Amino acid sequence: MARGFYEKLGADVTNELVNWFNAVDATYRGDLRELNESNFARFDARMGERVAELRAEMAQLETRLNTRLGPVMDRLGQGKSDLLKWMLTFWVSTLIGLGALFFRG
Repeated sequence: MARGFYEKLGADVTNELVNWFNAVDATYRGDLRELNESNFARFDARMGERVAELRAEMAQLETRLNTRLGPVMDRLGQGKSDLLKWMLTFWVSTLIGLGALFFRG
């Protein structure tokens, strides 16, 4: 196909036409690259805003949860402490009893 252009239009005109198309292509590629970069910058800025809003909402939610669950967590901590005391008492008394049986016989 390129040979047909060279035969009908001549080498000079065909080369000039090819150079012009390459220049137009380079211009459009540059314009497209700039457009993509500006769109990405806007997207990135919006995403940053949304992330900041989400973090603020998460902080508010965390504060509300800590306010509501704080007393519950304190009671659970106290229950855990009481349970550990009872377990220690049970196992120590069991070991004492087993030791007495072992050394008695």
